[in-house]
Amino acid sequence: MAGELIYAFRIMRLPLLDAGGAAIGRLDDIVIIPGARGASPRVLGFVATSQRRRIFVNAGRIATLDSDGARLRSWDVDLNPFKPRRGEVLVGRDLIDRRIGDEFVSDVALRPATDGKQHWWEPAKVRLARRSALRRRPSYRLIDVSDLPTLFHTGADTEMAAEAARLRDMHPSDVAGVVRALPLAQRKLLAEAMDDERLADLLEELPEAEQLRIIEGLDIERMVSVLEEMEYDDLADLLAEMPGEQRTRVLDAMDEEDADVMRRLLAYEEGTAGALMTPEIIILGANATVAEALAQIRDPEWLVSIAAQVFVVQPPYKPPTGQYLGVVHFQRLLREPPSMQLGRCVEQEPTVTPDILEREVSERLASYNLLSLGVCDEAGRLLGAITVDDVLDRALPTGWRQRRRVNSGSVSP
Repeated sequence: MAGELIYAFRIMRLPLLDAGGAAIGRLDDIVIIPGARGASPRVLGFVATSQRRRIFVNAGRIATLDSDGARLRSWDVDLNPFKPRRGEVLVGRDLIDRRIGDEFVSDVALRPATDGKQHWWEPAKVRLARRSALRRRPSYRLIDVSDLPTLFHTGADTEMAAEAARLRDMHPSDVAGVVRALPLAQRKLLAEAMDDERLADLLEELPEAEQLRIIEGLDIERMVSVLEEMEYDDLADLLAEMPGEQRTRVLDAMDEEDADVMRRLLAYEEGTAGALMTPEIIILGANATVAEALAQIRDPEWLVSIAAQVFVVQPPYKPPTGQYLGVVHFQRLLREPPSMQLGRCVEQEPTVTPDILEREVSERLASYNLLSLGVCDEAGRLLGAITVDDVLDRALPTGWRQRRRVNSGSVSP
């Protein structure tokens, strides 16, 4: 359909196809965001139903859009449930049947666009309908999107909300690069427009001092809601940088169980294994099966470094656990029958105590080629684990994130 207009009603009935052309779902709606600084609105992506879930498919992942369907560029599909976000307009939900004077929107036509490097879809025409008592059928007329400049606006703070929507599928590290290029006032506006999970991801990619500046204008309820989405080790680093009074207010407002975890992590001395570790890891008992372990690993919410292995312990299964028994790596799980118990395939690997220094942690990870390292107390109870990405983050020079972005040309110095 290159060079043609394609109408929303037609798109919203197309099958979603994998890279090989097999149907894996159906398109239900089209997600559009307002243009940045006066530019035309564009299609951000599509809402689809696949495996009985409503999911989001970024427009950049669509290789072709034609009468056969929307075909993906690759085989992988993100099955996380679709959540509408501020700044996004859904054609079927928000535009169809919207009143415009004495007319209503009956359809929206899209056209392909390019700047020579990127290709995208943008709304080009709007079909308006008018009903009359003298006619059995409504009359229609087609007008340019430019004639309805506010059609794709979502209310106050539209520009920042739309900017937050544009960042939806970017890697948090790249989002941090975009945010760092903005003045502080705009950073705060963008943070307010982001949903809690996305803002938490962004904070984890920024130095603690910048994190504090971004969240300082948030009310305590919103702040806690965002902070509780952060990884425990990153949140501990941020809380350690907060003024004592603010840290106390945050901990008092947090979920009681999460607050207890944070107080334990904050008790460890800076520069030690305890200050580096996260208690949020996959822990199962020796009687759990390979199938149960794979089900845990399959959860997309786990970080790659965490999902690479399952730690096996005696009950209880929350840190501090019962006696630590060992670890089962993902590759081993793939080789064993689903019914096998983890106790039969557990491996013994070195652990560290929470008081050893960061340098020793790095040496253990490097010596044994590990993605993570268990942390146990003197009684052999599992307290958490240290992942290689957190060790690298500490090992690299201060400010490495900023220099990487400047050198790659992604932002201005």
